Amino acid sequence: MAAKIKKGDKVVVLTGKDKGRTGEVIEVRPQENRALVRGINMIRRHQRQTPNQEGGIISKEAAIHISNLALADPKDNKPTRVGFQTLNDGRKVRIARRSGETIDG
Repeated sequence: MAAKIKKGDKVVVLTGKDKGRTGEVIEVRPQENRALVRGINMIRRHQRQTPNQEGGIISKEAAIHISNLALADPKDNKPTRVGFQTLNDGRKVRIARRSGETIDG
């Protein structure tokens, strides 16, 4: 199955503590059905000091389940479902179901 959410996509969080917030996908983990989104689902971790890294409490993104994310429509940035369409030149592109606009050029 083709991936509906990819690295670099703008997504909207549907449920959880960050509901309604948008962010850019940093990393997708297809085996776990999870993704890292910049600035979303932040956790605080205690970091031991190493010669090249400072110690202390650091904040970083935790993975969020893909079912809790929806792609942001390119037209109005509201959540949309994703469909697939084959263009005349044979390329398969993702389209926003809400507006019908193509997501990847």
